[in-house]
This record gives sequence, C-alpha cells and structure tokens, in this order.
Amino acid sequence: MEVSRVRALRGPNLWSHHTSIEAIVACTSAEQDIDALPGFEDRLRALFPQMSSLQTLGHYDPIAMAQVLELAALSLQAQAGCPVTFSRTTATPEKGIYQVVVEYSEEAVGRLAMDLAAQLCAAAAGDTPFDLGAALAQLRDLDEDVRLGPSTGAIVQAAVARNIPFRRLTDGSLVMFGWGSRQRKIQAAEIDSTGAIAESIAQDKELTKKLLHAAGVPVPLGRVAADPDDAWAAALEIGLPVVIKPKDGNQGKGVTVNVTTREQLVAGYHAAAEFRDDILVERYLPGHDFRLLVIGNKLIAAARRDPPIVVGDGKHTVRELVDQVNLDPRRGNGHSTSLTKIRFDDIALASLAKQGLVAESVAPKGQRVILRNNANLSTGGAASDVTDDVHPEVAARAIAAAHMVGLDICGVDLVCDSVLKPIEEQNGGIVEVNAAPGLRMHLSPSFGKGRAVGEAIISSLFADGDDGRIPVVAVTGTNGKTTTVRLIAHLLTAGGLRTGMTNTDGVYIEGRRIDSGDCSGPRSARNVLLHPDVDAAVFETARGGMLREGLAFDRCQVAVVTNIGAGDHLGLNYITTVEDLAVLKRVIVQNVADSGVAVLNANDPVVVGMANNCRGSVTFFTADAGHPVMSTHRAQGQRVVYVDGGMLVAAQGKLEHRIALADVPITRGGSIGFQVDNVMASVAAAWAVGTAWDDIRAGLTSFANESDNAPGRFNVFSYRGATVIADYGHNPDAILALVGAVESMPAKRRSVVISGAGDRRDEDIRQQTEILGAAFDEVLLYQDQCQRGRADGEVVALLRQGLAGAVRTTHVDEINGEFVAIDTALARLGEGDLCLILIDQVDEALAHIAGRIAQG
Repeated sequence: MEVSRVRALRGPNLWSHHTSIEAIVACTSAEQDIDALPGFEDRLRALFPQMSSLQTLGHYDPIAMAQVLELAALSLQAQAGCPVTFSRTTATPEKGIYQVVVEYSEEAVGRLAMDLAAQLCAAAAGDTPFDLGAALAQLRDLDEDVRLGPSTGAIVQAAVARNIPFRRLTDGSLVMFGWGSRQRKIQAAEIDSTGAIAESIAQDKELTKKLLHAAGVPVPLGRVAADPDDAWAAALEIGLPVVIKPKDGNQGKGVTVNVTTREQLVAGYHAAAEFRDDILVERYLPGHDFRLLVIGNKLIAAARRDPPIVVGDGKHTVRELVDQVNLDPRRGNGHSTSLTKIRFDDIALASLAKQGLVAESVAPKGQRVILRNNANLSTGGAASDVTDDVHPEVAARAIAAAHMVGLDICGVDLVCDSVLKPIEEQNGGIVEVNAAPGLRMHLSPSFGKGRAVGEAIISSLFADGDDGRIPVVAVTGTNGKTTTVRLIAHLLTAGGLRTGMTNTDGVYIEGRRIDSGDCSGPRSARNVLLHPDVDAAVFETARGGMLREGLAFDRCQVAVVTNIGAGDHLGLNYITTVEDLAVLKRVIVQNVADSGVAVLNANDPVVVGMANNCRGSVTFFTADAGHPVMSTHRAQGQRVVYVDGGMLVAAQGKLEHRIALADVPITRGGSIGFQVDNVMASVAAAWAVGTAWDDIRAGLTSFANESDNAPGRFNVFSYRGATVIADYGHNPDAILALVGAVESMPAKRRSVVISGAGDRRDEDIRQQTEILGAAFDEVLLYQDQCQRGRADGEVVALLRQGLAGAVRTTHVDEINGEFVAIDTALARLGEGDLCLILIDQVDEALAHIAGRIAQG
C-alpha cells in the first residue's frame, strides 16, 4: 500500500463539513480484498484491540486495505481523546486507487494519525510488532502541544455556540473571531481592546497598589527592596510576617509568603531574584487566597485557591503521596489540563523543611502536608468555586480595582478570611491585579460548579445577536465566474460597502489590487476575511482550491452557481463526469447559511438540482420568464430574475424591480446573452445581500466591460475600422457563448486567434475549433505556455483536427507564440472586419493589444 498526496482540507469540502485529512492510497491487487491476506484481520485486532470493528465498513464488498487505513486513522485519534467521528473511502476510476478521507480536530494530529495508521496496517500485513501504547502517547502528546489551552478553548467554544467564526492566527493563543471589519481578537484571556498601559500597570505591583489605595481599595503595605539587607529593613518597617515576590511576576513564580525570620527572607529574596531584579516586600495578610474574575462591569466568577497539599496516611512517604496525587487524570504539565501536577522542587523541599519534614518522611495519618505556600494552579494548587458567596461590597471592590488599572478582563487576587463579608471588616486586602488571567479554576474547579466565563468574554466582544460575520458571496460555475464576481463586488461597493474580492486576476480591496495571479482559491479568500477594512467579500471559488483545501469559510450568505453545462477540466483529480463536477461545485450551496440565499441558473438542469442541497432560500435566474422552474418558483413566493422585453426583472410574488438592459453597458443593449446571464446572477446576489435598488441600478450603469475593469472578459477594441474582441474563453461552453455574441455583431470578415490548454481532454480541445470552424473565415492557431504536460505541437494538432470539414473556415495558420499570433491577426484586419482573440496570458496580452492599437 502506498499513501501519497496527503492534503489537509481546512474547511467545508467535497466530502463533508468537517476538517479532514485526504490521501490518495494505492493498493496492490492482493490488498484490494483483505480476505486475500490470510490472518491479516486477526493480527490487526491483536495489535489494536480498541479499533472500531471492520463491520462498520460493511458497505464495502470486498474490504480493501485503504478502508482499513481509514478506520485505523480515525480510531487512533479517537483513542487518543480527539473528538472525531467522520471518515470515508472512495474508489477512483483507476483500479486499486482510493481516496481516503479522515476527520481531524488538529491538523498535525490528523497527519500523524494517518502515518501511524499506515504503519499499523503494514505491521498487521507483515506480522511485525506495532507499539500501540507509544503511538497513542505520541498522538496525545502532540494533541496537547498544539490544541488550544482550556482558557482560550473555552472562549472559542463559546464563540462557536453563537455561530461566530474563529481562526487561529498563530500556533499559540492568538485567535481572531468574526471577519473583516467586524473581527475581534483575543490572546488567551486578553482581548484586543486591552490597553498596553493598563497591562503595564498590572505588571508593576507597587504602582498597582498605589492606584488601588488611591481608589479606596484595601491593599497590603509594602515597598521595593534593593538587596536582602534592604528587604529585611523593609520587613521590619512593615512588620512581620511579610511576603517576598518579584515586582512584576506572574503565576506565583518566585513568591514566598509568611516570612518571619531573616533567613527565610534572604532565601525568599534570592528565589524572587531568579525571575526579576526588582523585589517587592509587603505585609503578609493571613487568610485564604481568592481569585475574583472581573469582565467589563461585572464580577463573573470567584474561586478560593488552596496551596498544593497531600494528606499523610502513616504508610507512604511525602514523595509517594505526591506521585499518587499526580496520577489524577485532571493533572497535567503546563496549562492544557484543568489542574497542574504538583512539582517536587527546591521550593517544595523548603516548605517541607518548615514543617519539620523531608521528601522521604512518612507523615502521620490525617496530617496536611503543604508543598507550597502560594496557591496558584500553575504550581499544583486546587480551587473551589465561591462565586455565589461573594458579598456585594467585595464584588464592588474587585470591579473598582479592575477599572482603576484599566483592565476589561481582570483577575483580582484577594486575601481575607471569607468573601461572605466586606474586606475592611476582616483586615483583608487585594494583593494583585492580573491581566490575561487564567480561567481554569473557574471553568473546572476542584470543588463546586464551573462558570461560563468563556461566554462572558464573548459577550463582552459581541453584542447579543452579533455573529461577527460580514456578507460573503461565493461564486462558482464553468463560465462567467470572474465577470460575475467583479460585477457583484461593484454593486456592493455602490451600496456603500467596502468590498474585498478574489478572482483569477488577483485579490482586490476596495478596488485596489493587493495581489496578482490566479487568486480564486481559499488562501486568498482567507486573506480577504482577515483584512480589517472589508465590509463584504466576494470570492471566485474555483474547483482547484476546493479540492486542495476546501472552502475558506464555514458558511456564506450567498452562493452563486453560474452554470455547469458540459463542464471543464474533466478527467483531472478524479472529476471525470459532469455529475462529478456538479457534486464538487455544489459545495458552496451546501454551505449557505440558514438565512442565506443560493442563486442558481434555472436554465441548467444540473444547477437546478442543487436547490435541494441548500439550507437557505433559492433565487433562480434565466432570461426566459416562462421557464417551468421560474414559473413554479415565483408561484411559491420565491425570488426570480429574468428578462422581459428588454428589461431585467427581479420579482418576488407581485413585487417587481425593472432595469432597462439598454442602461447596462456590459450587455451591449442586451445583445450579449452570456453577459445578460452574468448580470442576472449579480443582481440576484446583490439583492440577497440587501443592497438598495437605487444602488444596484447605479452600479449596473457604471460597470463597463473594459480591460482595466474586467480584463479578458469580452473586452472590445476598435482598430483601423475593425472590431477586436479579447476574451479568456477556454472551453466549449465558453466558445459557444462567444460565437453567439459575435454573431450579433456585423462584420465583413471574421477571424479568430486560439490556442488550447493541455490539461483538457482531447475531445474538449477539438470541440472548441469544431464550433469556431462554423463561425469564422480565418483561424490562427498558436502554441504558447499552456502545454501542461503535452508534447510540442500536440495541442495545435488537436485544434486543427477540430477544423477538419469546417463549413466556413477557409484559411488556417499555425503560429508559435501568443503575441506573434496577435500581431499577425491585427495586421490582416481591414475596415469592417471582426477578430476574436482568445488570450492566455491575460494581463500581458491585453497590454500588447492596447499597445498595438495605440500605435495605429
């Protein structure tokens, strides 16, 4: 078995809405039926007893090794704790070749699972060992490394529950919610509106205390010490016991509490100095350690934090008791689990020494052995939820502390006997105010119920009902995509929206091109959604990008399918029939939002069938108002767009909006049928977005089909009294549409310049010139940069074959080079002639044509 072309489908795709790993798997003849491998299934089950039963593959008859790989990759992830459920294997037209698709929750984990699954299959086939424990541990460790931590994960889960899209911007905790101009960002529990000054104040514990004291918030007295001697002097000034800690520390690092002797103070000073140079000495407040979480103007959660302890049993040493506690599955290393393992380090040993113990001491039964004096979760402490117990005055002081520092999300550390009564009544105080506070203790406390802090943070970012989305219009089809995308973007811009656009020419933000080349894939679309100045986005969604990575978005407001017709690029990537192509193209329709709209060509039966896959509503368009699909749809009160007596009509029930095609330059008074189709699709999309009709009319009037506005899309030039048309048409359906358009334009003599892309089927290449041979007097065939694996002269030979028996063409030339062919055709033009130039290098060819015309 050979596994190749492994891809990550990072958005909704041909197979499902899930993110998935897709691989091409080649099986030998024996591997196409595992029953032909004696003992294979028994060995597989012995190596991986927890693997899902092969009976789940019962719809395959016989079962190929590729299906076993699929199930193994899914089961390995599931056993490692990943929330995955979807997988699929499909046989391709090539015997023994399969497409295997397996869902992942983290891309790196999914890729590793596919590799390990292949190793498992090979081990079962070859009767060699496979270390299942090591494989699962490898997957778990990788998953823990790459997945979001509990704090960030809780915020993301809250966003998902509200249908707010998210995107990780780094491998860490920097996450963007929403799209374009409505985006917000977080980094762990810190949001984009958090000020750098507020964060800086919170890190300076001495300054924080001064500000809190000025606001009437109780704080412990203290000051910065220059050295251990100065620290002892400060301790005597304040009064023992004291706390020694870094001035701008976090997570309890370098903190020593309840210091009563000079020796303890010196040791604590050096411990703090390992983390920072500035050391703070402040009065020790007896009592419990509480963390109060303030978000905006509200106290959202409160927890009592207890230091890491073990309880003696009279049998085991302290070290053994710590090892037993650390076996708790809730405890892990770092912050990826709800609790952290207790560290047995110098600080723990010093804490034991204060209690007259060492690591190998056997504590009496029932004795509480404290491993640290500070109670941070990051050092192995535990937390109990006390949110419902917080006195209103305590909550008010915590909120005041957060506001005084300027933090919108704030962890307030309070030391007092109880939160049931005001701080002042018990000589307590707020000892720290923290930016980007950890949320673990509130999400999954050791005791008590978890609090919805993720929801509270999302609610501070987005008002109720706001999902952070901008209108996204996805456009696909065989022909007309680029023009339709450009026109929709133009209409949305006319409606006052700052619009981002991707197409085969580049990426555009508010009409300015920021990237060039074929940008019709998901990477370019994601860049537009990332841009903060975009109010709406229009994406040309080509088949290649959907196959490579899936969609760039989880849902779109509008999906436009211009047509399928006879298809294009058939035979590539196992898309061999029009039906296969339609299944791929309808992915955007399947992912229309519940409140969204699919805009579908009623004149294309394959496209009409996609309506059954749309969860939103459907707008049909075609020039024929009497088409049965249109009549039925309108009778049901749904939207339709059609042509009536030179007027474009958008109707729903009795409501009608009419626009004269004579006022729409791109259609040349309605004479260019395929442009009328593009306009109808664009109007339907802008209507679906909610663009005002006055703006739609203005946008249609101002959209000219010029080379600088819609390059390569029926660009018309005048040259020495002749008409020159440049177009990027490159498949039989496009050629038919172009022939229909130019036949409505008068001409004494008609010529065409054409090449062909080598990645089309032979019959598709031949069919283009079969069509042209009936409509043009002269054909210039050229070979240039689009051979795509074909031998020199092969494409031109196929094009010439299509001209055999042409009813109109009387002269055929073969020319090497696109620009040479263009120059030859222009030189032969006389007044009243018409020349259609089917360009390949769009920008360069248009510039070349414009240059020749300028020269006269």
